[in-house]
Amino acid sequence: MKRCLLIVAVLLLALPFSSALADDHLPDLGGRTVTVAVENAYPPFNVIDEETGEGVGWDYDTLGEICARLNCVPEYIETSWEGLIVAVSNGEYDMAADGITILDERAEIVDFSQCYHDVVQRMMVRLDEDRFTGAEEFVAGDFVVGVQVATTNYIAATELLGDEGRIVGYGEFGLAVQALMTGDIDAVVIDDVAGQGYAGLNDDKIKLLPDAIIKQQLGFIYEQGSDLVEPFNMALDSMMADGAMKAINDKWGMATEPCGVVEEMALPNLGGRTVTVAVENAYPPFNVIDEETGEGVGWDYDTLGEICARLNCVPEYIETSWEGLIVAVSNGEYDMAADGITILEERAEIVDFSACYHDVVQRMMVRLDEDRFGGAEEFVAGDFVFGVQVATTNYIAATELLGGDESRIVGYGEFGLAVQALITGDIDAVVIDDVAGQGYAGLNADKIKLLPDDLIKQQLGFIYPQGSDLVEPFNAALESMMADGAMKSINDKWGMSTGPCGQE
Repeated sequence: MKRCLLIVAVLLLALPFSSALADDHLPDLGGRTVTVAVENAYPPFNVIDEETGEGVGWDYDTLGEICARLNCVPEYIETSWEGLIVAVSNGEYDMAADGITILDERAEIVDFSQCYHDVVQRMMVRLDEDRFTGAEEFVAGDFVVGVQVATTNYIAATELLGDEGRIVGYGEFGLAVQALMTGDIDAVVIDDVAGQGYAGLNDDKIKLLPDAIIKQQLGFIYEQGSDLVEPFNMALDSMMADGAMKAINDKWGMATEPCGVVEEMALPNLGGRTVTVAVENAYPPFNVIDEETGEGVGWDYDTLGEICARLNCVPEYIETSWEGLIVAVSNGEYDMAADGITILEERAEIVDFSACYHDVVQRMMVRLDEDRFGGAEEFVAGDFVFGVQVATTNYIAATELLGGDESRIVGYGEFGLAVQALITGDIDAVVIDDVAGQGYAGLNADKIKLLPDDLIKQQLGFIYPQGSDLVEPFNAALESMMADGAMKSINDKWGMSTGPCGQE
């Protein structure tokens, strides 16, 4: 992997992309309309926007993204909660989305999607409530709870009290919340997610008590045997993997993470240790000097900053030339290096690699008006000349492509020089990593372009001296960032159009 122009602007303007358009591995539903039953009375999942009169919420955004990935069209139909599950079971709707708890008895008449969210049920009370502070004191008194009928919240309240005489049922959850605010009841049992929504809208009147009553899992429902279950599950998996789910969760104040990630990964504590990091500061978007501040910025800086925030360490960046960087790390001159380094067996003989953090492909960059060749095969058949940075995998790829004929390769000390030589016509093409190539093409859209064909796919990793005790904790931090969406956020910021390894 390598190299890039020493121009900060190249990738400080990150190139946005749609993860939905990047995944070729999901089923194509051919523009099919999918009818979705929603209550439109259960924020933040679904509710009517008073200004527009349109339905909005987590369900709308999530199903919109799913259908963007699967090529389908969601048609939302407002339906009362009571009878909703039976209606889906009878085939009146293709599916329902309404924060529906996965229960064995429900699964006897409908099919569930995989769990898309872990939630806990909690007690909502008035802001000035001082008669009880939790479920135990509530049960011991003579207080009354309000819940929506035919919900797991109602079941939880019944199990908590063992006395339905102290439970008031309502047809909609909003009515229970209103009854709480007017003093007709003393508490509401509610899912944490929805409770945060109501508390946010009425923070001068109500609050959630901290204790969790019970933990449950949510899923979409379908008629039994529906052919939508598998593709929707696949789309959910892709959204959880690439961070799209995390972005929607954040938008709607969903404090819980996707199923299985509710509990934070237990990460090592490095006790404030300083970690020296070799960087070239000449390879955007990974690392480069910001001309305005004179400070290093880039994907490497943001990623290692987040890693050290999780591990309790302090990254100390040391600017180093690419030539000799790997050997210097091998000799223990630095604790690690971050510079878009391709994982290769020959390099692994002298350094330890982290887990792969990114898949990249190498492509050919040419002038905008290039019409003599349209891809690698025609390039090789002609007498054209490549330009690449020396001692990089791009150089190796160019050599292999040309059958070992290095006479048709011009080496440069920095990748930016190769790109400049291409623009001025001194060479005919540059072999470049897709990530960096998109940045150059964006900056010089009137001069150069990337050809569409992939030459080779590679994996990137950090490097450490062999036997380093940093490898395992840094891998654990990387895994946690990929799981909770932090990696996706950094990728988006720096225009990384490929996903984390295995999620391209």
